[in-house]
Amino acid sequence: MPLPTVAIVGRPNVGKSTLFNRLVGKKLALVDDRPGVTRDRREGDASLLGLEFRIVDTAGFEDEDPASLPGRMRRQTEAAVREADVALFLIDAREGLTPLDEEIARWLRVEDTPVIVAANKAEGKAGESGRMEAFALGLGEPLAISAEHGEGVVDLFEALRPFVEREESDEEEEEDRPDGPLKLAIVGRPNAGKSTLVNRLLGEERMITGPEAGITRDSISLDWEWQGRPVRLVDTAGLRKRAKIEDKLEKLSVADTLRTIDFAEVVVLLLDATRGLEVQDLKIADAVIEQGRVLVIALNKWDVAEHASSLFNGVKAALEEGLSQLKGVPVLTVSAKTGKGTDTILQVAFELREQWSRRVSTGELNRWFERAIDANPPPAPGGRRIKLRYITQVKTRPPSFVIFGNRVDEIPESYRRYLLNALRRDLELGPVPLRLTLRGSRNPFQPDQR
Repeated sequence: MPLPTVAIVGRPNVGKSTLFNRLVGKKLALVDDRPGVTRDRREGDASLLGLEFRIVDTAGFEDEDPASLPGRMRRQTEAAVREADVALFLIDAREGLTPLDEEIARWLRVEDTPVIVAANKAEGKAGESGRMEAFALGLGEPLAISAEHGEGVVDLFEALRPFVEREESDEEEEEDRPDGPLKLAIVGRPNAGKSTLVNRLLGEERMITGPEAGITRDSISLDWEWQGRPVRLVDTAGLRKRAKIEDKLEKLSVADTLRTIDFAEVVVLLLDATRGLEVQDLKIADAVIEQGRVLVIALNKWDVAEHASSLFNGVKAALEEGLSQLKGVPVLTVSAKTGKGTDTILQVAFELREQWSRRVSTGELNRWFERAIDANPPPAPGGRRIKLRYITQVKTRPPSFVIFGNRVDEIPESYRRYLLNALRRDLELGPVPLRLTLRGSRNPFQPDQR
């Protein structure tokens, strides 16, 4: 059973994202002093004194031309309220009511969604006059809260409880099961078409898109189904070269995207086919592999790419050279605009996650190990033989193995690479990152991450 949903709404800079972060217990939403930081809807699982619900952070509500970026942000906020079980309308108690607050209240009064008014930044008595002004909105008694300091949570609990309280469920948590929701992150440089791809996959204008580069700032998580299989889809902010990142907010966005990679299972690196592969793309791909996540390369805008065949072969060759630690990374051609190739992304992602989650039995693993050692024995540096005794798999996601032997610190990198490539090929583990550790008496922990 899905969790009840609470949508936080209000004009820019009243503390919506700060309250969102407090309720989810993590700094998921970006927070900054300037208005308009949040642009897309952001969702998270919230807990308040035992109440469990889904919380949605929305963009600041502004009165702008519908075709403008603020206008498109406003449509996302309106959609979030209509889909929610209750709307939490935040005002700034220290500033008091503004004409925009009154306009938002007029809109909320004609919507069917129940509304709770909360006067934020009301710590101490500084915001009492602003809270009293909020009675004039005609939406019931305003609560006094401080999202930053955690004040007023009991009153907020009592106000939300009639709308979000439900009986306990015995459903098994599926979050980290290999057959649970596929955690799929879409990453890439700005304007590669990430949000357009997410909208195409979902079949709705869920993410704000447009010609402006860098519209998405937060990593936006969306629960969805593909052919009856659950997916947790994450759209992320564009990643530029570090030298070009001067804005504090963009630095926060980049850090947020890198955290998203860490929590994903499969990461789709979206490239703009009209620009080809650049050094920054290889750096992003390398970061995904180093985190042990499954990597899929998708060439977007393929419907308008010129010299398609040579472009595709050039990208493949550059990947083979630039990602020498992991051969055979899938390269797919897609068009987020037309939808061509988008189903293939999901199909490949599910297949690779299965390989990434695979556990090989100790018997099968050591039979393979004996064959691999017989086919290509370890070298004998200085004429002294290196003895590798046996191998075991210690974990999955990514598959991680330990080889036990003596003098393992003298194993050259080329032989490590041979073992990794043979593992991947002979046991059909596919183009997924593997972890291999050589453990001996003199140097017990010498990891090799590929």
